[in-house]
Amino acid sequence: MAKQKSIFNCTQCGTQHSKWMGQCQGCKEWNTLVEEVEIKSKPDPRAWSGEQAAAKPIRIEDVEHTSVQRFPVQDFEFSRVLGGGIVPGSVTLLGGEPGIGKSTLLLQLALSFSGTVAYVSGEESPSQIKLRGERIGKAVSELYLLSETKTDAIFNHLKSVRPHLVIVDSIQTLHVPHVESTPGSVAQIRESAASFIRYAKETGTPVLLIGHINKEGSIAGPKILEHMVDVVLQFEGDPNLLYRILRAHKNRFGSTHEIGLYTMEQGGLYGVENPSELLVTKQHEGLSGNAVAVMVEGVRPMLIELQALCSTAVYGTPQRSTTGFDTRRLNMLLAVLEKRCGFRLGQKDVFLNVTGGLKVDDPGLDLAVIAAILSSNGDAPITGKVCFAGEVGLTGEVRPITRVEQRIKEAEKLGFETIYISGHHQIEKSHYDIAIVGLKKIEELVQAQFL
Repeated sequence: MAKQKSIFNCTQCGTQHSKWMGQCQGCKEWNTLVEEVEIKSKPDPRAWSGEQAAAKPIRIEDVEHTSVQRFPVQDFEFSRVLGGGIVPGSVTLLGGEPGIGKSTLLLQLALSFSGTVAYVSGEESPSQIKLRGERIGKAVSELYLLSETKTDAIFNHLKSVRPHLVIVDSIQTLHVPHVESTPGSVAQIRESAASFIRYAKETGTPVLLIGHINKEGSIAGPKILEHMVDVVLQFEGDPNLLYRILRAHKNRFGSTHEIGLYTMEQGGLYGVENPSELLVTKQHEGLSGNAVAVMVEGVRPMLIELQALCSTAVYGTPQRSTTGFDTRRLNMLLAVLEKRCGFRLGQKDVFLNVTGGLKVDDPGLDLAVIAAILSSNGDAPITGKVCFAGEVGLTGEVRPITRVEQRIKEAEKLGFETIYISGHHQIEKSHYDIAIVGLKKIEELVQAQFL
């Protein structure tokens, strides 16, 4: 008879404890320990277990390296984030807020995939999935739908279908029979993921797993889940806004700097090839408080529009409010403006908005933020043919930023005539058709643009 005992797992980090305590000793979070029954028994013979030869140590010089042939993906944004396609035998974990479009994204991928796809859903019935499939695209015969949560039954069906791609929606709904705990618990998620990882590695079939997230924004379940899989993707964005961003937090087969940008419409998710044309509008001509910044998201340059509003404080304490930008960074830039340039903004309300609903943290936006604030404070519009890219330090100097050449080329491609950057960059200005103005202090920006 199998021996069993109670253990206490942390729902945040997965640390195991022999007894309950208020604070986890691993992540120091409070009230995160959940009691589970640990069973020491033989593995379930019904779970996936393929025949595999015993591994032997081999010298690194004797290892034969062959280039990996990836499965092509019609979604160019998804392919860019993965590094050029889906690697055979890889396990990818996709997380995101409820309603952000995780299931829609992978269903679109399944409908356009050139091969047999098994779509396992523990949350929706096949009729619901087909309804969404008809809305976002034509259903194909090579897509098999399976509404099942028991892993042994899933693997039995996969043996008969022999798919080229497996999609699981979601890993928190799966249930391993030999683990005595409810679906979604730390033990169930760990064992279910381990079963699909063994299946992927032994058959060479790529597996895409959808994962729920907790209130802190990280993927629910043990932290070891993210270490077990090969790729961890995060689907971000406000469900009430238009844009969605796909990021790679971990990628064993490519870079983690690439991002994919989508727009959510009635017919599904559509990739955005040139986000700068959508994020920068031409409707602010003649209006103060607008500035265009050239930012880099991952390794992808794009232009965004910043809007600032400075007004006399009605209440005793001036307000500082931002949307899509760090409020503490805004307070620092306002202090630099007051100390180095003499602008009295301490008694004014300052509001800053990044258009398009994006959340940005690129330090290269500092110069555009200051330009937008000065434009609103003096009611002096900035011409639509001017953009900014530079970091501002505490002493008021304009510091150099990364990938400045890519930013200049992106601004030039979209028809901008002037770009303000740090004067410390060694740029050959004759190679560009756009006017490049180098600034070493923010006082030079005030003199060049607002005097």
